[in-house]
Amino acid sequence: MRRPAYAVTLLAAIGLGYLAVPDVDSTWVIMDVGGNRGIYNSAYVGAVTALAGALWLTFGGFYVVRGGIARDETGRVGQILAATPLRTSGYLTAKFLSNLLVLASMIGVLAVTALLMQLARGENRSVDPVALAEPFLLLSLPVMALTAAAAILFETVPLLRAGFGNVVWFVLAVVISIGGQSGSAPFGGLGVHHVAQSMNTAMGNQHLQSGEDGFSLGLTKVSKPLGTFLWDGFDLSAGFVLARVVLVLLAFAMALLPALWFPRFDPARAAGSLPPAKSSAAKDSSTATAAEPFGTDAPAPAPGSTWSTWSTWSTAPGALPRTEPTRAGAFGRLLVGEVRILLQGISPWWWAVADALTVAGFALPIGTVTGLLLPCVWLWPVLIWSRLGSQQVENDLEVLLGAYPTARRRLLAEWASGLVLTAVTGISPLLRMLAAGDGAGVACWFGGVLFIPSLAMSLGVVSRTHRVFQAVYLPIWYVLVNHVAALDFMGAVRANGKPAGPAPLLIAALSAAMLAVVFLTGSARRNVKG
Repeated sequence: MRRPAYAVTLLAAIGLGYLAVPDVDSTWVIMDVGGNRGIYNSAYVGAVTALAGALWLTFGGFYVVRGGIARDETGRVGQILAATPLRTSGYLTAKFLSNLLVLASMIGVLAVTALLMQLARGENRSVDPVALAEPFLLLSLPVMALTAAAAILFETVPLLRAGFGNVVWFVLAVVISIGGQSGSAPFGGLGVHHVAQSMNTAMGNQHLQSGEDGFSLGLTKVSKPLGTFLWDGFDLSAGFVLARVVLVLLAFAMALLPALWFPRFDPARAAGSLPPAKSSAAKDSSTATAAEPFGTDAPAPAPGSTWSTWSTWSTAPGALPRTEPTRAGAFGRLLVGEVRILLQGISPWWWAVADALTVAGFALPIGTVTGLLLPCVWLWPVLIWSRLGSQQVENDLEVLLGAYPTARRRLLAEWASGLVLTAVTGISPLLRMLAAGDGAGVACWFGGVLFIPSLAMSLGVVSRTHRVFQAVYLPIWYVLVNHVAALDFMGAVRANGKPAGPAPLLIAALSAAMLAVVFLTGSARRNVKG
């Protein structure tokens, strides 16, 4: 909970709680019951906030709680645990409960947010604590238990331990968010269908008709403010309550499942299981690592082999490094070193797919290139972009780089390395748009080239972890490919053949603002440590 990622995710959840109870005249809504909404009493405000929070925390909360086992491993706590009589099942139970408590703390803050929003909107200021809390306990908390257990399961499966697992969970979270709203979802799913049935029954009792669109959950824009009806909460049938309890028990069983293969840091049991952890010293001295399939989470190379501005290192035992500053071409050499660091350890398979996407950009019709291929091209490097701004901290190089004389120049070079990667991967769509005379599309392409590394750097520097960028960028990309023009930073959403998203100058200004945050944060931390 002390990590910045917790605060970022919590603030996003609070913002979503605010959007879930919009102003009475708003045309942006989270829950739409056939053109209607419930009067803002405790039951309705609690239900809509709990459902919206469950949708977000199923995705974002996973990235907050995962990593506990990895920290025990790399921090050598695991070696101490291996020497204790603690059972593997007990260790996994503790991890599951700690993950669940972290997510439950966010649910608690959302409940307080719902109470404040009910009082602020003022339609019904009579507070019913039971009606307010029930949705969070029965709708949100069981889903959080599933998320907490999934984080443990992913950490104990070698293929899913690093960045690839983050992408897999994003896909699974989308499936859960969509499929969990169905009436046939196991164990009640997200509880949406149960709530929708109860609200439709309440509307029928009040002789109100639901519109053609039926029930929807998600941020949408409506043509006019929603009508209102009175809803005092859903009926707590024994079957529904039992299904939610069973879901929690199944989540607990999922968390204990890795006890079948997880060695609990015991080297005698680790053969063929999890790869051994590397100490910080081993990370710093390594110049190459075995690349995972998508080339992420690889330790940074040795300072002497890549940070080219530090030109001479003594090999004498215990000697301090000696620097010979050179001015001519310093930034160019620094940029080359940053590009090498960013691309360190990428699998040949990753490059093969990137090359295939580039070739497809020259072969497919121009409409497919701008509307489909470009978003795919700028999704593929997501795990590499997420290294920007955070890899020095995660690879224990922050103290070493604190002696670098021009911190802003280094940050600029690191950002520029991400810009180079973005431009290179998107080169074929750019050339196709130039050949087709699509000047507006080209301008949006340059906006995307600036936006992606700026977002990655700002989130990496502020949060000091690569997971926040993954948790933010993937939803933006998903909304974009679903043709929401307001978040189209690359010109993929078209109207009458022209980009329908924000103007490229606005994207460039936003990118500049995020880059300013990078410099201000970096300078502030340097001054504090100094």
